[in-house]
Amino acid sequence: MNTFEEQVREDVERALREDVGTGDLTAALVPADRHAQATIICRESAVICGRPWVTEVLRQIAPDSRATWFLSDGDRCEPGQKIVEIEGKARELLTAERTCLNWMQTLSAVATKTAAYVKAVEGTAACVLDTRKTIPGLRAAEKYAVRCGGGKNHRMGLFDAILIKENHIAAAGSLTAAFKAAQETKSPVAFIQVEVETIRQLEEALAAGVTMVLLDNMSLPDIRAAVKVAGGRCSLEVSGGVTYENLRDYAETGVDRISVGALIKDVKAVDFSMRFQERPVE
Repeated sequence: MNTFEEQVREDVERALREDVGTGDLTAALVPADRHAQATIICRESAVICGRPWVTEVLRQIAPDSRATWFLSDGDRCEPGQKIVEIEGKARELLTAERTCLNWMQTLSAVATKTAAYVKAVEGTAACVLDTRKTIPGLRAAEKYAVRCGGGKNHRMGLFDAILIKENHIAAAGSLTAAFKAAQETKSPVAFIQVEVETIRQLEEALAAGVTMVLLDNMSLPDIRAAVKVAGGRCSLEVSGGVTYENLRDYAETGVDRISVGALIKDVKAVDFSMRFQERPVE
């Protein structure tokens, strides 16, 4: 598994191959010795996210540039607020512009939405988590953005934790059989979680010794009943059918966790702009 720094570098390399290819034909029209100052501003209220990726874009495209940041990831900005000033060669900054903004607009969108969901459950015992419903190739970045927004990460992928879902249960023959097989695995796992759809399945899970249960697409009355049946013997997570409008209702049932795919898969890009001001060659 890559380190965070390695993942950021690979993300940026892939993005630049996609955008720059064999070279920036338009930026080449600018004199090579021209310097410029660029400022990234945000046009709306948002939670900022993407600084490591912007920094890496500049490292790869404009290694001699100098960036002065006014906000850190996780900070909230207001419309028109200055996020970062960058000084360097004009050609390089022009080439870096769109890739920098793409990372900022995408990751800030996830962080901003997550922050709204986290605020909606304040005062309850529930925390808000993401899911594996991510853009292929951007999972680490998007899950980082969830953390910047105050949310928590569910498993990173299929390799670090076990989540026994409906089809696993069907294939194994029963919930109990699937859970027993999971307990016997030799691979290191962060947790073993079992998905249930009915109170009866919850009772079977508890009898088998399951300590993490996912309540899948259950109604509010059934979730309240599940909390009573569990009686604190396992952690309970809600998934499926959760919206911003009903999030608080789910949180107030007494569950421990609420996973929301929309934190990542249903966001609107935050509006950022990079403005250039020429500087005379010294």
